[in-house]
Amino acid sequence: MAPFLLSSKNVFDYLIAQGICTKNEQSLSKFELKTAKNFNLLISLPDEQKLLIKQEPHKRDGNTAGEFLKEWRVHEFLGRFPELSQIRPCFSEAIYFDAENSIMVFNYLTNYRDLMDFYNQDNLNSFPIKIATVVGTTLASIHRISINCQDYQDFFKNTDRQLSQGNPNLSRGMDRITPAVFGTMPADGLKFLALYQRYESLGEAIAELSNAFTPCCLTHNDLKLNNILLSLNWEELITHESLLGNNIIRLIDWERGAWGDPANDLGTLIASYLQIWLFSIITSKSVLIQESLSLAKTPLHLLQPSMRELMIAYLTDFPEILEYRPDFLERVIQFCGLALIRAIQAQLQHEKNFGNLGICMLQVAKSLLCSSQASTKTIFGVEASDLCHHSLSLSVKRG
Repeated sequence: MAPFLLSSKNVFDYLIAQGICTKNEQSLSKFELKTAKNFNLLISLPDEQKLLIKQEPHKRDGNTAGEFLKEWRVHEFLGRFPELSQIRPCFSEAIYFDAENSIMVFNYLTNYRDLMDFYNQDNLNSFPIKIATVVGTTLASIHRISINCQDYQDFFKNTDRQLSQGNPNLSRGMDRITPAVFGTMPADGLKFLALYQRYESLGEAIAELSNAFTPCCLTHNDLKLNNILLSLNWEELITHESLLGNNIIRLIDWERGAWGDPANDLGTLIASYLQIWLFSIITSKSVLIQESLSLAKTPLHLLQPSMRELMIAYLTDFPEILEYRPDFLERVIQFCGLALIRAIQAQLQHEKNFGNLGICMLQVAKSLLCSSQASTKTIFGVEASDLCHHSLSLSVKRG
C-alpha cells in the first residue's frame, strides 16, 4: 500500500482528524511551505499560534530512515523523568507524532531565529561573546544533568540497537574504493576518497576516535549553528544569574538525538563556527592553501573569542567532565575535524563537487584529527591548559 503523503491540500483535514485543529480554524489559517529535506509546512492559526508540520520522506520501499522516531524518543525521554524539567525549555516543542506515517507537529517558535542566520545578518562579522556563553552553558547543562544515569541509558538502550553493537564506525563513507563505488559516486567524490586515503594517519586517527567513543549522556549529534535558535530578545534576557532559565536559546532538530559522546556535540558545534571562516576563504589553484586561509572574508581571529568562551562556559558549568574524561578536549578537537569531513561529504552529496575549498577543509580537518593538541591553540587562541585553568577558576567562584 502506498504511504500517506501530506500536502497543502490535505494537511488541514489531517490535523482536524487528529484533534489538533478545528474546522472553524481552517478558512482563517494561512499556509507557507518551507524548503527543507523533509516536507515542512508552516500553518498560521487565527489565534496567532503557529504550527510546523513535518513529514519524513519515504524511500522506494515505502519506509523512512526513522529519524523522526528518534526525535520523538528524545521528547518522550524529557517527559518520562520529572527531574529533567529544568532543561526541557531548551528544546523544541513537539506536540504530536504519527509513527505510522512519520509525521511530527511542533509549536512554531515565532520569537526565535536560527543562530547561523543571526551571524549572517547584513554580513556584519559580529559574533557576540555572550551568545557563545549561553550556548556553552546550555549544552553543558544537558550533558551534565543526564551524565552516567543508568535509568536514562536504559531508556535509550531499549529502543536503540546501536548501543548494543559497540562503538560506531566513524569512517563510514570513506571506505576503500571498490568497483561498486564507481557507479554510485560522482567523479569529485572519487577525487576526495583518493586524497583522503593518501594520508594513512587520517584513517588511523578516525579509527582511534571510534575506539575512544564514550556514550554517557543525551547528545544531539548534529549540533550545527542552524540547529540552534536564538531569542529575538536575547540581549534583554541575558543575565549572569540565570542563563539557562530564560529560554535564550533552544536546540532543535533532534533527529539524531541519542545516548552518545558529549565531545561529539562540542566538536560538531565548533566545526560549524569554523565553517563560517572556511566558506569565506578565497580559493584558487594558483594560491597556496595557507594563503587562502589567511585571505578569508571572515578571519579566524574574529571567531576565536566566541569559540573560546563557548568552551570555557561549557567547562565552567560542567568541570566534572575533565575528571571523567581526561582526554576530553583532545577528543573535542578530533570530533571537530571529523565534522568538517562530514561537511565535505554533504557537499559532495548535494552539489557533487570537491574543489579547492574542499581540499582546504580536508587539510584543516587532518590537522585537527592528527594533531589535536597542537591545534587547540590555533582554534581557541590559547593553550588547552589555559582553557581548563580559566574555567576551573570561574567554576570555583560560582560554586
